[in-house]
Amino acid sequence: MVHVLLLEDDQNSREALEKMLIDYSEEIRVHTASSYPEAKNLLKSDIRYGLFLLDVNLGGENREDIGGILFAREVREQFRYTFTPIVMVTAIGAMEMQAYRELHCYQYIMKPFCQEQVQEVVRKVLDKEKQEDPPVIHVKKDGVNYQVKCDNIRYIEAIPRGIRIHMKNGDWDIPYISLKQILTKIPEDMFLQCHRMFVVNRREVEYFDMVNRVIKLKDCTDVVEIGVTYKSEIGRIVSD
Repeated sequence: MVHVLLLEDDQNSREALEKMLIDYSEEIRVHTASSYPEAKNLLKSDIRYGLFLLDVNLGGENREDIGGILFAREVREQFRYTFTPIVMVTAIGAMEMQAYRELHCYQYIMKPFCQEQVQEVVRKVLDKEKQEDPPVIHVKKDGVNYQVKCDNIRYIEAIPRGIRIHMKNGDWDIPYISLKQILTKIPEDMFLQCHRMFVVNRREVEYFDMVNRVIKLKDCTDVVEIGVTYKSEIGRIVSD
């Protein structure tokens, strides 16, 4: 399921875009906002959006309004949306260029838009989601954004003011992100939280020692503790 945040102040345009998106695929769930404040509230939710479709101008006849661009800036300031596709809807060519330079937009749609144009953009996003490339997570280290292959991660540990990613080729300390936040970025079927301080890559597990409440990892000396509150859940996984 791909969640789309649609920001459009004109009701007719908003409803038309929403219908185009829903008609295209059952895999799409659209969340609509008619104003900048409404969009900000949607952004605060626990939903992980896979596409932002934003009208540049939210001021009706006021062509100086750039509420969509201001919101796009807020989106890009959130770590988890560093690389998420943003598509701008605009009738103003200059705004399009500004959005591309500043916000690394995925694409733009010029008004008046047509169904084929909108759905072609969505198709590209959905195709990207379905790619069978090895899953990756995006992390920021020393002010630089990196892609980390999930296959290279053994386990993730919570540390003061951040996390430590234990990888096959070394460890990375990533500040200003919690274990709870990183759990929203990694594939649920690939990683398992076994302790309030640890998340382990299932594919890297050599065996579960339920007596001593530890997990032995492959090809290394590390063991990861199983927390008391997680013991019963992991026990069910082991018995399956």
